[in-house]
Amino acid sequence: MTIQLPGADGTLRTHEPRTEPLALTTGAPFTSRTVFSAAHVVADPFADTSPDSPAAIDWDATLAFRRHLWSHGLGVAEAMDTAQRGMGLDWAGAAELIRRSAAEAKSVGGLVACGVGTDQLTGPATLAEVRAAYEEQLALVEASGARAILMASRALAAAASGPEDYLDVYGHLLRQASEPVVLHWLGPMFDPALEGYWGSSDLDTATAGFLEVVAAHPDKVEGIKVSLLDAGREIDIRRRLPQGVRCYTGDDFNYPELIAGDEKGFSHALLGIFDPLGPLAAEAVRVLDTGNTAGFRELLDPTVELSRHLFQTPTRFYKTGVVFLAWLAGHQSHFTMVGGLQSARSLPHFARAYELADGLGLFPDPKLAEERMKNLLALYGVAQ
Repeated sequence: MTIQLPGADGTLRTHEPRTEPLALTTGAPFTSRTVFSAAHVVADPFADTSPDSPAAIDWDATLAFRRHLWSHGLGVAEAMDTAQRGMGLDWAGAAELIRRSAAEAKSVGGLVACGVGTDQLTGPATLAEVRAAYEEQLALVEASGARAILMASRALAAAASGPEDYLDVYGHLLRQASEPVVLHWLGPMFDPALEGYWGSSDLDTATAGFLEVVAAHPDKVEGIKVSLLDAGREIDIRRRLPQGVRCYTGDDFNYPELIAGDEKGFSHALLGIFDPLGPLAAEAVRVLDTGNTAGFRELLDPTVELSRHLFQTPTRFYKTGVVFLAWLAGHQSHFTMVGGLQSARSLPHFARAYELADGLGLFPDPKLAEERMKNLLALYGVAQ
């Protein structure tokens, strides 16, 4: 059996789907790395909504996917940009997601960390209003029992006049946090509104400001998450962190080498690509736990081509590919996204994502994935 897939040049190519998935095992908790998957949300396909409507979420399917990730030993990074924060999921929806996911984590013994932002602010805001918005979200996450991830704020980027404003706002939040938090630096390739974060568009200056915040409150910073798609800069930052502060890679282009590390250290992981790669990523980390770095790279390196494809520019639309693969893998019954974001990538993009994921053996039921891909192709007018 074969399938005809369209390329960007308008021609069709023949792909022979796999008949068996990659053989993977489950096992003991990770010992050498802490690994989070930033998880997507599943839309309710029967809701009568528009792209501007509040998100309508299928809670059963959304929580089932989190149980899937936990079953493989992964932590869940909840209500992050992978869950479409600021791109279809508003604060009311995110707050409900945090409450439900944290409660589900308690029931199954899963690890969960939740995003704290300022997305309840819908217009220009003062620094005081930014602080208050962060405080509201931090209080909700702490009340849920989850650990907090202080995400980058569009409102703060717009209101801040320089590095000192970031130091003041984050210092205020860190002093009142009841438990150490993760600080997240999300680059403008993921969200253009975050250009100049930490007070400068010059990355050396921004890095200095970021590290000043960490150095001023090392007892309240459990770790940092760096999402700049720049391996060299991440390595430089992690080598300059205070003792005991972890670096979580958010680099969906270079994650194997960053997690593997070098003689001076390594990165833990908090990655959107570990949503579709969950079971395979877990298998690789368990190999790394044995000290077999080469075996870890052998498993994970071949996934980078798929990740770079999903995260190609405009990078912020990577969520579309993530949800597309979840549909093909049978984790949800439809390919619908909150905010109508299923339209954000082209048919050739989907075809290549399917081809790469199938080649890696990511689909638990390759036949189901093939049938769903053919249904999508037929919808676009591609005959088989």
